[in-house]
Amino acid sequence: MASSPSGKQSRYHGIRSRGGKWVSEIREPRKTRRIWLGTFPTAEMAAAAYDAAALALKRADAVLNFPSSMDSYPVPASMSPQDIRSAAAAAAAATALQRNEEADNSLKVTERQNKYEYDMTMMSSTSLASSVGMDEEELFGMPNLLANMAEGMLLSPPRPSDYPDSSGNSDGAESRLWSY
Repeated sequence: MASSPSGKQSRYHGIRSRGGKWVSEIREPRKTRRIWLGTFPTAEMAAAAYDAAALALKRADAVLNFPSSMDSYPVPASMSPQDIRSAAAAAAAATALQRNEEADNSLKVTERQNKYEYDMTMMSSTSLASSVGMDEEELFGMPNLLANMAEGMLLSPPRPSDYPDSSGNSDGAESRLWSY
Protein backbone atom coordinates (compact mmCIF):
# COMPACT_ATOMS: atom_id res chain seq x y z
CA MET A 1 0.00 0.00 0.00
CA ALA A 2 1.17 3.42 -0.85
CA SER A 3 1.20 6.07 1.82
CA SER A 4 1.16 9.81 1.48
CA PRO A 5 2.23 12.75 3.61
CA SER A 6 -1.42 13.69 4.20
CA GLY A 7 -1.92 10.43 6.08
CA LYS A 8 -4.29 8.82 3.57
CA GLN A 9 -3.36 5.38 2.37
CA SER A 10 -4.38 3.85 -0.91
CA ARG A 11 -5.52 0.31 -1.34
CA TYR A 12 -5.26 0.68 -5.11
CA HIS A 13 -2.30 0.36 -7.49
CA GLY A 14 -0.92 3.40 -9.26
CA ILE A 15 -2.54 6.14 -7.20
CA ARG A 16 -1.72 8.33 -4.23
CA SER A 17 -3.28 11.14 -2.27
CA ARG A 18 -2.07 14.66 -2.84
CA GLY A 19 -3.67 17.65 -1.17
CA GLY A 20 -6.96 15.88 -0.46
CA LYS A 21 -7.33 14.64 -4.03
CA TRP A 22 -6.17 11.47 -5.71
CA VAL A 23 -3.55 11.39 -8.46
CA SER A 24 -2.77 8.60 -10.84
CA GLU A 25 0.25 7.85 -12.98
CA ILE A 26 1.78 4.80 -14.62
CA ARG A 27 5.29 3.87 -15.70
CA GLU A 28 5.73 2.88 -19.30
CA PRO A 29 7.07 -0.70 -19.63
CA ARG A 30 10.85 -0.95 -20.00
CA LYS A 31 11.23 2.83 -19.70
CA THR A 32 11.85 5.23 -16.85
CA ARG A 33 9.19 7.69 -18.03
CA ARG A 34 5.82 7.96 -16.35
CA ILE A 35 2.55 8.94 -17.94
CA TRP A 36 0.58 11.37 -15.80
CA LEU A 37 -3.06 10.26 -15.87
CA GLY A 38 -4.59 13.06 -13.86
CA THR A 39 -5.97 14.28 -10.56
CA PHE A 40 -9.33 12.94 -9.40
CA PRO A 41 -11.73 13.65 -6.52
CA THR A 42 -12.01 10.00 -5.44
CA ALA A 43 -9.60 7.10 -5.13
CA GLU A 44 -11.91 4.87 -7.20
CA MET A 45 -11.81 7.28 -10.15
CA ALA A 46 -8.02 7.44 -10.01
CA ALA A 47 -7.83 3.64 -9.77
CA ALA A 48 -10.10 3.24 -12.81
CA ALA A 49 -7.87 5.64 -14.76
CA TYR A 50 -4.84 3.56 -13.80
CA ASP A 51 -6.61 0.35 -14.87
CA ALA A 52 -7.43 1.72 -18.33
CA ALA A 53 -3.80 2.82 -18.83
CA ALA A 54 -2.42 -0.47 -17.47
CA LEU A 55 -4.56 -2.47 -19.88
CA ALA A 56 -3.33 -0.34 -22.79
CA LEU A 57 0.34 -0.58 -21.83
CA LYS A 58 0.72 -4.00 -20.23
CA ARG A 59 -2.19 -5.96 -21.72
CA ALA A 60 -2.45 -9.42 -20.10
CA ASP A 61 0.35 -8.67 -17.62
CA ALA A 62 -1.57 -5.74 -16.10
CA VAL A 63 -2.38 -5.87 -12.41
CA LEU A 64 -5.81 -4.24 -12.16
CA ASN A 65 -7.62 -2.60 -9.29
CA PHE A 66 -11.03 -3.60 -10.68
CA PRO A 67 -10.57 -6.76 -12.76
CA SER A 68 -14.32 -7.25 -13.10
CA SER A 69 -14.55 -3.94 -14.99
CA MET A 70 -11.84 -4.85 -17.50
CA ASP A 71 -14.24 -5.16 -20.45
CA SER A 72 -15.85 -1.78 -19.81
CA TYR A 73 -12.67 0.32 -19.99
CA PRO A 74 -12.11 2.35 -23.16
CA VAL A 75 -9.28 1.40 -25.50
CA PRO A 76 -6.92 4.25 -26.48
CA ALA A 77 -6.70 5.13 -30.17
CA SER A 78 -2.90 4.71 -30.07
CA MET A 79 -0.11 4.07 -27.59
CA SER A 80 0.73 7.77 -27.30
CA PRO A 81 0.63 9.28 -23.79
CA GLN A 82 -2.14 11.68 -24.87
CA ASP A 83 -4.42 8.88 -26.08
CA ILE A 84 -3.72 6.79 -22.99
CA ARG A 85 -4.47 9.82 -20.80
CA SER A 86 -7.77 10.39 -22.68
CA ALA A 87 -8.81 6.76 -22.25
CA ALA A 88 -7.92 6.94 -18.56
CA ALA A 89 -10.01 10.09 -18.12
CA ALA A 90 -12.98 8.40 -19.84
CA ALA A 91 -12.65 5.37 -17.54
CA ALA A 92 -12.59 7.65 -14.47
CA ALA A 93 -15.68 9.53 -15.71
CA ALA A 94 -17.53 6.25 -16.28
CA THR A 95 -16.65 5.17 -12.74
CA ALA A 96 -18.00 8.44 -11.35
CA LEU A 97 -21.22 7.99 -13.32
CA GLN A 98 -21.58 4.43 -12.08
CA ARG A 99 -21.07 5.57 -8.48
CA ASN A 100 -23.76 8.25 -8.90
CA GLU A 101 -26.21 5.67 -10.28
CA GLU A 102 -25.44 3.34 -7.39
CA ALA A 103 -26.01 6.18 -4.93
CA ASP A 104 -29.34 7.03 -6.59
CA ASN A 105 -30.41 3.38 -6.42
CA SER A 106 -29.36 3.19 -2.79
CA LEU A 107 -31.36 6.34 -2.04
CA LYS A 108 -34.45 4.86 -3.72
CA VAL A 109 -34.09 1.64 -1.71
CA THR A 110 -33.75 3.68 1.50
CA GLU A 111 -36.87 5.69 0.62
CA ARG A 112 -38.82 2.48 -0.04
CA GLN A 113 -37.65 1.02 3.27
CA ASN A 114 -38.66 4.18 5.14
CA LYS A 115 -42.11 4.15 3.52
CA TYR A 116 -42.53 0.47 4.37
CA GLU A 117 -41.51 1.09 7.99
CA TYR A 118 -43.92 4.03 8.21
CA ASP A 119 -46.75 1.94 6.74
CA MET A 120 -46.02 -0.90 9.16
CA THR A 121 -45.98 1.55 12.08
CA MET A 122 -49.33 2.98 11.04
CA MET A 123 -50.82 -0.50 10.60
CA SER A 124 -49.55 -1.66 13.96
CA SER A 125 -50.82 1.49 15.70
CA THR A 126 -54.33 1.12 14.23
CA SER A 127 -54.42 -2.60 15.01
CA LEU A 128 -53.17 -1.80 18.51
CA ALA A 129 -55.94 0.77 18.85
CA SER A 130 -58.62 -1.73 17.89
CA SER A 131 -57.24 -4.59 19.97
CA VAL A 132 -56.58 -2.58 23.14
CA GLY A 133 -59.63 -0.35 22.82
CA MET A 134 -57.77 2.89 22.31
CA ASP A 135 -59.71 5.82 21.01
CA GLU A 136 -58.94 6.59 17.33
CA GLU A 137 -59.78 10.24 17.96
CA GLU A 138 -57.03 10.40 20.56
CA LEU A 139 -54.63 8.27 18.52
CA PHE A 140 -54.82 10.53 15.44
CA GLY A 141 -55.18 13.78 17.39
CA MET A 142 -58.62 14.59 15.95
CA PRO A 143 -61.12 15.29 18.73
CA ASN A 144 -64.81 14.78 17.88
CA LEU A 145 -63.94 12.96 14.66
CA LEU A 146 -66.87 10.58 14.74
CA ALA A 147 -69.33 13.25 15.90
CA ASN A 148 -68.25 15.56 13.08
CA MET A 149 -68.59 12.75 10.56
CA ALA A 150 -72.10 11.92 11.79
CA GLU A 151 -73.12 15.58 11.70
CA GLY A 152 -71.86 15.80 8.12
CA MET A 153 -74.12 12.91 7.16
CA LEU A 154 -77.20 14.86 8.34
CA LEU A 155 -76.57 17.88 6.11
CA SER A 156 -78.53 18.33 2.91
CA PRO A 157 -76.51 17.90 -0.24
CA PRO A 158 -75.55 21.14 -1.97
CA ARG A 159 -77.81 22.16 -4.83
CA PRO A 160 -76.46 23.03 -8.26
CA SER A 161 -76.71 26.69 -9.26
CA ASP A 162 -79.12 25.88 -12.11
CA TYR A 163 -81.48 23.93 -9.83
CA PRO A 164 -85.02 25.42 -9.77
CA ASP A 165 -85.78 27.31 -6.57
CA SER A 166 -88.42 25.76 -4.30
CA SER A 167 -90.07 29.15 -3.70
CA GLY A 168 -91.54 28.98 -7.22
CA ASN A 169 -93.22 25.65 -6.49
CA SER A 170 -96.83 26.20 -5.42
CA ASP A 171 -97.57 22.79 -3.96
CA GLY A 172 -94.49 22.73 -1.71
CA ALA A 173 -93.70 19.08 -2.53
CA GLU A 174 -90.03 19.77 -2.72
CA SER A 175 -89.91 21.57 0.60
CA ARG A 176 -91.66 18.56 2.21
CA LEU A 177 -89.04 16.32 0.68
CA TRP A 178 -86.24 17.94 2.72
CA SER A 179 -88.23 18.82 5.84
CA TYR A 180 -87.39 15.90 8.06
